Amino acid sequence: MIEAEWWDYDDIGELADAVAGDVGFIIESALDARGQALIALPGGTTPGPIYEKLAKTKLDWKRVTIIPTDERIVAMTDPLSNAAMIAKIFLPKGARVIPVISEKAPDYQSAGKAADARLQDFPWPPDLVWLGVGVDGHTASIFPGPDLDEALNGPRARRMIGVMPDPLPAEAPVARVTLTKAAIMEARTLMMVVTGKDKRKMLERALKDGALSSAPVGRVLADAEQAVDIHWCA
Repeated sequence: MIEAEWWDYDDIGELADAVAGDVGFIIESALDARGQALIALPGGTTPGPIYEKLAKTKLDWKRVTIIPTDERIVAMTDPLSNAAMIAKIFLPKGARVIPVISEKAPDYQSAGKAADARLQDFPWPPDLVWLGVGVDGHTASIFPGPDLDEALNGPRARRMIGVMPDPLPAEAPVARVTLTKAAIMEARTLMMVVTGKDKRKMLERALKDGALSSAPVGRVLADAEQAVDIHWCA
C-alpha cells in the first residue's frame, strides 16, 4: 500500500493556511539549499484561496520558477488556462511562471512534445509537485483514455506528454498536456490537496489498490518512494 499521511482540516480556510505555510517552507528551503526553487502547481478552483495566501508569504519570489502540473490546450487568454490563473497571482510577486502550451502545435501530441522540450531546459527535479485529484480518479491531466499507458509508462526522460481524455470532462472539454508519472515521481516533495468526501473515498481506495487501481491516481502513486502528504477537508 502506498505510504500516505493525511492531514484533516475543519474548513477550506484552515486548509489554506496550513498548505500555504508548508509550500512556503518548501520554497524557502530550496532557496537556502540551491539558490532557486522550481515548483509545479495545479489549476482548478480548489487551489485559488491557497495561492492567494501563499502569495502573501515573504519570499524571494524572483528566484522561484513555477510550472503548471498540467495545462488545457487553449490560448493564455482563455479562462480555462491554468498558467494564466497561476500567473495572475504570482507574476506580480516577481515569480517566473512558465506557460507550456505552444499555440503553433498542429495537434495535442505535438503540443505535448513542445511542452516536454520546454521543460527539458529547466533544472530537474522540481522541489515540489502539488497534485489535485478528480472524482474520476485522474490526477494532473493523467486521465483514462488512449494516452493513459504512455503517460504512466513512457520513457523516464519524458517530462510532459499530450493527452486526450476519454470521455472529455464536461467543465473543460479540451485536450491537455500533463507531467508524466516519471516526472511526478522525481519530485523532491509530493503533495496532494483534496476536498470533498467522495474524492476522499475514491482516493483511499486508489491508494490501497496501487498499481492495480482502476483510477489513474492510484497507478501514478504506486511507485512513490517518499510518503505523500494529503491535505483534506470536506
